[in-house]
Amino acid sequence: MHGFLALGDSYTIGEAVDARARWPAQLAARLRAAGIAIDDPQIVATTGWTTDELAAAMDRTSFAPPYALVSLLIGVNNQYRGRDVHAYTQQFDALLVHAIHLAGDDPKRVIALSIPDWGATPFGRASGRDLANVSAQIDAFNTAAHARVQARGAAWINITPVSRQAALDPALSAHDGLHPSAVMYARWVDLALPAARAALSRANATR
Repeated sequence: MHGFLALGDSYTIGEAVDARARWPAQLAARLRAAGIAIDDPQIVATTGWTTDELAAAMDRTSFAPPYALVSLLIGVNNQYRGRDVHAYTQQFDALLVHAIHLAGDDPKRVIALSIPDWGATPFGRASGRDLANVSAQIDAFNTAAHARVQARGAAWINITPVSRQAALDPALSAHDGLHPSAVMYARWVDLALPAARAALSRANATR
């Protein structure tokens, strides 16, 4: 079986959905349905975590590398708390380097997902925030993260446009009005699946 490590925050732990509906769990199920042997994801994620909080948790976690697939989705709480994009970029890059190391120092076995736009959710629309500014900040964070992912040679999965469809379809938000529903997570998996399959093909080749 292939090891799968998923790093992140509420979006990875699947706040407000069943554990089977989390996007890493859905991804593993889709891979198994395609005949690919993969373990249930080891999830290191907690609602509310920023980049530095994820890094601190990783320092406390016992890992079993090399993982055949490592995912990284982090940064929405940096933006929500008004943190600086430059500091985010440095911390994200350090997390990415750590993720690559846990993937056997093979960046092609790491998939990094963009930050979703929480402003498109019912919570966002009721928040009183300047949603155009929220979207612009999220785009700036994603531009910075994408540049680091490209430089390191990992795979970038742009889920942000799909996340913005929540503004038009209530079924894409969970019951709390903020986090994605199982349906939204399934759309993320559609986007991540090709890169995940490619990563696991590499893992097979190096066995």
